[in-house]
Amino acid sequence: MLQYEELRQKLEELKPNIDDLASALGLERLRSEVGGLQSKAASRGFWDDMDAAQSVLRRTSELKTTINNYEHLVSMYHDAETLIQLADEEQDESLLEECTIAVDEVRHETEKQRLSTLLTGEYDSKNAILTFHAGAGGTEAQDWAEMLYRMYTRWAERHGYKYEILNYLDGDEAGLKSASILINGLNAYGYLKPESGIHRLVRISPFDASGRRHTSFAALEVIPEIDDSVEVEIRPEDLRVDTYRSGGAGGQHVNKTESAVRITHIPTGVVVACQNERSQHQNREVAMRMLRSKLVEIKEREHYDRIEDIKGGQAQIAWGSQIRSYVFMPYTLVKDHRTGFENGNISAVMDGDLDGFINAYLKAAANGTLEN
Repeated sequence: MLQYEELRQKLEELKPNIDDLASALGLERLRSEVGGLQSKAASRGFWDDMDAAQSVLRRTSELKTTINNYEHLVSMYHDAETLIQLADEEQDESLLEECTIAVDEVRHETEKQRLSTLLTGEYDSKNAILTFHAGAGGTEAQDWAEMLYRMYTRWAERHGYKYEILNYLDGDEAGLKSASILINGLNAYGYLKPESGIHRLVRISPFDASGRRHTSFAALEVIPEIDDSVEVEIRPEDLRVDTYRSGGAGGQHVNKTESAVRITHIPTGVVVACQNERSQHQNREVAMRMLRSKLVEIKEREHYDRIEDIKGGQAQIAWGSQIRSYVFMPYTLVKDHRTGFENGNISAVMDGDLDGFINAYLKAAANGTLEN
């Protein structure tokens, strides 16, 4: 049948990309590295250094995931090829839709894995810490910050990532003033780092009785979670530690004890907070991890040689031009101002459909075509 022949051609056009992907991923190198790590894990005294052992196991798991994903893609290709061949031989039109879906799934998975090869940054494979800040404008901006918070937690759920709330400060009447979440999963930071910046909302305000159109701003900061394998020198005398009662989305124990912790790095002005854990000690540990991550990210982004070289002005959030606009009225459109990518289905975007924006940014960054 002509339809099956066309599907077969579309599938065969993907074969060179799949073959090239093996080289781009460095599949043989990854398999060799896994073998070396497994030998290390089987050696005597491996568990004597618990932190080093955990690091080896994490790296092994990451590599195996990459290898398994590619092998699954190859299997998907062969399954689609076999299905099309059988359906064509039997002249079975009822399988046409299933065959079409199978080819589309191979194409989608190929593109997804190809994009992962663009994540070459030192920390791209790490977990991501997202911090939301409402801009000026009171309730309207605080509601927008909460909408962004929901959008990114939905994105995490779509991709099988787990997230946990680190800090959450409720808005005065609605929404949130600020919040931090940790998104756990391979390449979480690599995929989410393009989302860091100012996000602009245009809509008819539900808080305005006159039904006027409002423009609101909220900032998203994305940093990698840095583990103990990266050495960061933070002097105790450079820290101011404050404790307070937890509030917001922190669980039943909130507002009972001063377990929440806020740490200020005095030389840079960087502030982090955590209220999610049950004890002040645990919250301090998490907050220190956030501080280390933020200082390392600033150091790398601003090309400093040492943490001590960071000045206070560099650590402040810069409320500049927005990276993306979300327009609810008079039309519906989400547009990224750096890549020009647009999506008119604003409901889907707010429900976590961000892959188009992220993919467009990664491609543009790799090609050097990002707009200023």
